[in-house]
Amino acid sequence: MLGFLGATRHAMKSLTRWIRPNLLVQQQRFPVRRCGCKPPPPPKTMEKILIANRSEVAIRVARACNEMGIKSVGIYSEQDKFSAHRTKVDQAFLVGKGMPPVAAYLNIPEIICIAKNNNVDAIHPGYGFLSEREDFAKAVIGAGLEFIGPAPNVLKTLGDKVLARDAALKADVPIIPGTTEPVTDVDKVKEFCDEVEFPVILKAAFGGGGRGMRMVANKDAIEENFKRAQSEALASFGKDDMLVEKYIDRPRHIEVQILGDKYGDVVHLYERDCSMQRRYQKVIQIAPAQDMSVSVRDAITETSVRLAKSLGYSNAGTVEFLLDKDDNFYFIEVNPRLQVEHTLSEEITGIDVVQSQIKIAQGKSLTELGLCQEKITPQGCAIQCHLRTEDPKRNFQPSTGRLDVFTDPASIGIRVDSSCPYPGLQISPDYDSLLAKIIVHTATYKSSCEKMRRALEETQVSGVTTNLPFLLNVFDDKKFLSGEALETNFIDDNPQLLERNSYQTCRDMKILRFIGETLVNGPMTPLYVNVKPVNVDPVIDRTVSKFETSCADFVSDMNERSKIRTDTDEKYLIKKPQANGYRKLLQVMGAGEFVTTVRKLKHVLLTDTTFRDAHQSLLATRVRTYDLKKVSPFVANRFNNLYSLEMWGGAVSHTCLKFLKECPWERLAELRELIPNIPFQMILRGNSLVGYSNYSPAEVGAFCRLASQAGIDIFRVFDPLNSVPNLVKGMDAVQQVTGGSTIVEATICYAGDLTNPNKKKYSLNYYEDLAKQLVESGAQVLCLKDMAGLLKPTAAKLLIGSFREKYPNILIHVHTHDMAGTGVATTLACVKAGADIVDVAADSMSGICSQPAMGTIVSCLENTDKRCGIDLHDVCDYSSYWRKVREELYAPFECTDLKAASSEAYLYEIPGGQYTNLKFRTMSFGLDFEDVKRAYRTANFLLGDIIKCTPSSKVVADLAIFMTQEKLSYRDVMENADKIIFPKSVTEFFQGSIGEPYQGFPKKLQEKVLDSLKDHALERKAEFDPIMACDYREDEPFKMNKLIFPKATKKFMKFRDEFGPVDKLPTRIFLNGPNIGEEFSCEFKTGDTAYVTTLSISEHLNDHGERTVFFLYNGQLRSAAVDVLYVGWRRCSSIREV
Repeated sequence: MLGFLGATRHAMKSLTRWIRPNLLVQQQRFPVRRCGCKPPPPPKTMEKILIANRSEVAIRVARACNEMGIKSVGIYSEQDKFSAHRTKVDQAFLVGKGMPPVAAYLNIPEIICIAKNNNVDAIHPGYGFLSEREDFAKAVIGAGLEFIGPAPNVLKTLGDKVLARDAALKADVPIIPGTTEPVTDVDKVKEFCDEVEFPVILKAAFGGGGRGMRMVANKDAIEENFKRAQSEALASFGKDDMLVEKYIDRPRHIEVQILGDKYGDVVHLYERDCSMQRRYQKVIQIAPAQDMSVSVRDAITETSVRLAKSLGYSNAGTVEFLLDKDDNFYFIEVNPRLQVEHTLSEEITGIDVVQSQIKIAQGKSLTELGLCQEKITPQGCAIQCHLRTEDPKRNFQPSTGRLDVFTDPASIGIRVDSSCPYPGLQISPDYDSLLAKIIVHTATYKSSCEKMRRALEETQVSGVTTNLPFLLNVFDDKKFLSGEALETNFIDDNPQLLERNSYQTCRDMKILRFIGETLVNGPMTPLYVNVKPVNVDPVIDRTVSKFETSCADFVSDMNERSKIRTDTDEKYLIKKPQANGYRKLLQVMGAGEFVTTVRKLKHVLLTDTTFRDAHQSLLATRVRTYDLKKVSPFVANRFNNLYSLEMWGGAVSHTCLKFLKECPWERLAELRELIPNIPFQMILRGNSLVGYSNYSPAEVGAFCRLASQAGIDIFRVFDPLNSVPNLVKGMDAVQQVTGGSTIVEATICYAGDLTNPNKKKYSLNYYEDLAKQLVESGAQVLCLKDMAGLLKPTAAKLLIGSFREKYPNILIHVHTHDMAGTGVATTLACVKAGADIVDVAADSMSGICSQPAMGTIVSCLENTDKRCGIDLHDVCDYSSYWRKVREELYAPFECTDLKAASSEAYLYEIPGGQYTNLKFRTMSFGLDFEDVKRAYRTANFLLGDIIKCTPSSKVVADLAIFMTQEKLSYRDVMENADKIIFPKSVTEFFQGSIGEPYQGFPKKLQEKVLDSLKDHALERKAEFDPIMACDYREDEPFKMNKLIFPKATKKFMKFRDEFGPVDKLPTRIFLNGPNIGEEFSCEFKTGDTAYVTTLSISEHLNDHGERTVFFLYNGQLRSAAVDVLYVGWRRCSSIREV
C-alpha cells in the first residue's frame, strides 16, 4: 500500500511538472476572461474563400487572401465578364446567367452552389449586395461554410432600424427622435410629421449607404419624396419599408471603425469624418476627424464599443453618428460589414481590417491578433477621395461609355484602391459609379491635403466624365483646407465647387480622339477646295534680333533708319532680342504725345495686315494661331519699327470659334507675349464690336476695356454706314475705358468714285464733312478705309490732299485693297498727298483681295524722303515664310477663281475681306459665284447703294444669295417685297438695326418690307451685365464670346470639352490628320511636348459601330474608338460647321 501511495505521489509530481508549463502556454494563448467567456477553440483552417461581390472590394479582399496564402474565388455577372476583378482571383465563375445585372449578385442559391462545388471554406460578402442580409449569412452557415461577418442574429437586429434603435437605447446610446416601427404607408409619415417640426428625413428601414434617403422640408413634399425613397430602397435592398426621423440641421457625419472577436472583446480603430457628402453619398473622408475635442472623441468611441459589446458583435463594423454644433452626438446606424472607408482606419492605425476580418472568422481572438485598445493609437492624418464616373455639373449623374485612359497616382504616401480599370473598359450604368479610391496619409492634415491635391492632378481619366475637377476644386477651397469642422451641407453651401476648373481631363486622350475623328470621319473644319495640305512645317529664323534702345533714342533711330544704309553698318549689328518699338513709346508718352511725335516723323510708317485682313481676304480668315506664333519672334525682332500690326477684330473672333476651334482672346494673349514691342491694332465695328448687330454702351465699354487690357493698343473704329453719332459713341467708349492709353482711329469707309461725275452720292464734300465732324469730336487719327479697292490714285490724291490741307496736325492712315491691281499706285498717291501711315501685307499674302505688297511699297519709297526704314531682305524672308504657309498648308481655302487683279472690283464693289467668305458660302449653297456677284450689285442698288462694310456688307451678301436661290430680279423684289420672306439681316436692316444709311432708306422698298413685318417688332437682347455669372467659368473673355456669338461659343466650348486644345496641333494635322505610321510632335506649352505616331485604323466596325485608331503617345500605346458617321469618303457630323 505504501508502495502504491509512493508511486502515486511520484506520478502526481511528474504530472504536475508537465501540466504547469503547458497550462501557462494555454493561458497565454487563451487567457481567462473576466467576463466569463469560454476559452476559444483552435483556429479554423481556411484554404479557399469565395468573395460574393465585384469590382474594387472584390479585388481588395482577393489581395488580402493572397497575402495570407489563401486561395480566392470570384463571381461575375454577364455584364461583368470584362471586369478586372475576375482576373485578380484564383478562380472566377459566372453567376446569374440571364438575370439582370444587380440580381445576379443577389442569387444566394447559385453563390452557395459555386462555393460548395469548389471546396470553399468561407464566404466574404464585401460591402453592398448581400453583405448585410441575414438570410445570406444563414444560408452560408447552413451550408457548412464560414460567414466572414457578424452573426445572423446581429445582422437581423442591425438590418432592422427599429430593432437597431431599441438596441441602442438599451445600451444607453443617444438616438434621434423617430418612428418606432417601419412604415409603408405615407399617412403614417404624415402623422409623425404632425408631432414634430420639419424638416424630417426618410430612411430605408433595411439598408444603408445613403440609398433610400430623402429630406422632407414641408408637408407638401412628403408624398413625392416618400415614393422616391421607397423606390430607391426597394431597388437597393429588396424592401421598401421606411423610417422617419427628425432631421438634424447641418450636422457632421462621424463614424467609428470597430473590430470584435467571437469572445466578447471589441476595440475601435478611431473615427472618420464623412461629412463631405452629396445625396447622402460620401465623397471625401478624413481620419481622424479634425477640429474635434478629445472628450467628444473619447465619448463617441467608448459609446461605439459599448454598443457593439451589448450586441455580441464580432468581425468588422462601423457605428455611425450625427454630431451637432453643440457636440451632441446621435446614433444613426451600425453598418455590420466592411465599409468603403475602412482604408482610412487602416492607414492611421496600421491595422489591416480585411485580414483581421478573416482571422477573426477563423476563430482568433483580438488578443491573439495583438489588438489591444491601449496599443492602438492614430498616427498622422489620412484623407480618402472617391473618384466616380459622375458629372458634378449635372447633379452628379452617372457617366457611362468607353474608358480610354486611366492613370492612377500611386506613390509614397498615396494608396489607390480601384476596380483596376483599363483602356477600352465599358463603364456600365448598372452598377455603382466608384472608379477608384485615392487615399493619402501624412503626418498632418495640411500636408495630406497638399499630397491629395498632387495625387488628383496626376490622375488621368478620359472617355467618361468624372468628378475629378470637383475634387480638385475642393482641395483649392480655403475653408476645407483650414481644417475647420465640416458639415454635411458643405457641398450644397458651396456651389462653386461644382464649376469646372482649368484642369483638363486627360488632355492627351482628347487630342487623340480628335485625330481619330479626323482620320475616320474627315476634317472637322470644312475644306472648300479639294486640295490637301502638304506635309511641310514652314519655319523662319527666330534667332535674329536687334538691340534695345531707349524711347528717345528710338524716335531718333527711326528717322535715322530711313536713310540709306548697308548690311555692314555697325549700328545695326545684332545685340539683344526684341528691340524697342512704337508700343513702348506709346506706353511712355500716352496717346496724345505719341500722335504728336509720330506726326513729326519724316518717313512713312507701315501697318502690317498679314496677321488679320490679308488672310481674311485671301484665305477666308482660316490662318491659325499656330502659324502666326511661329513667325511672331521674327516680326518682333525684324519689324520693330512698324506703326502697328493689325491682328484682331473683324471676322477673326467668329472664325476662331466656329471653324478654327480656338479662343480669339487666347490668340491675342499668346501673340502679345511673343510680340511685346509692336502696337497691336484691331478693327472695331463701332456699336457692333466684332459682331453683326448693335450693342449697348455698357457692352461696348466692357468689350473695349477688356481688349485694351489683353493687349490692343490701337482701335480702328468704323461704322458700317459712316454714321458719325455711332462712330463717336465707339470712340468715346474706347477713350473712357482706356483712359487715353490707347489710340482711337476715327475711320471713314470709302464708297463710290470721286473721279466719276455720274456718281454723286459719295462726293468730296461728303467725305470732307465726315472728317470735319470727326475732328471736331476729338479724333486724333483719321483713317480712310477702302474696303473694296475702289479708291483710284487720282481720287486718293484728291481726298488725302484735302484732309492734309485742312488738318495738318492729324495723323492720316490709309487702308486699301488691291482688287483692281491699283493698290500700290493708290497707296503711293496717298503717301505723296500726305498720308502718315499706310497698310501693307507680306508680299506673298498681298494683291487681289488683300493689301498692297510690303516689299513693293518699301522699294518704291526707299530712295525718297518717305523711305520706310525696313530692310528688303527681311521683307523677302517674311514673304518666303508666308508663301509656304499659304500655298502648302492653306491651299484648301484659296480663292481659286481670282488669279490676278480684276476690274470687276469697280463693277460689283465686293469688299476684299468679304470676297473669299462669300465665295465659300456660295459653294456651300451649290450656287454659281458669277450669278451671286451679279446679284450682289443688284442687291446693293436695291438697298440704296450703301456703304458696304461688315455688317452692312453681310446684308448685301445675304440678299444676293437669297435672290440667286429664288431666281429673283430687281423688278421681282420691288414688285413683290410685301410678299417675300427676306433673310433676317435684310429685314432688320430696314428696321434700322445697324442704323440709317446716308440719304436714308429706299422708301418704297422699306415700306413694303416693314408692312410684311408689322406684327414682328425688332427684338433687343437684355443689356449685358459685366459681372453676370456664366455657365462654364467666370472669366470675362468667355462672357464676351457668349454675348457676341452665343451659338458659336456654346458649340466651341462643347468641342473643346470633348477634344481638348486642338489649336496646339500642327496645321496639317488639324486640317487633315496625319499619315499612318507618321510621327509628329505637339507642343502644348513651353517644355510640354507630346510625340505621337498613328499606327493603324481597324478595318472593321466593332459592336458599337466604331472604328478604333491606334497610336503611340509618348511611347505608350493608346487607342481611340470613333463612331463612323456614315459610309463613304466624305463625312458630316453634327458638331461640324458648314
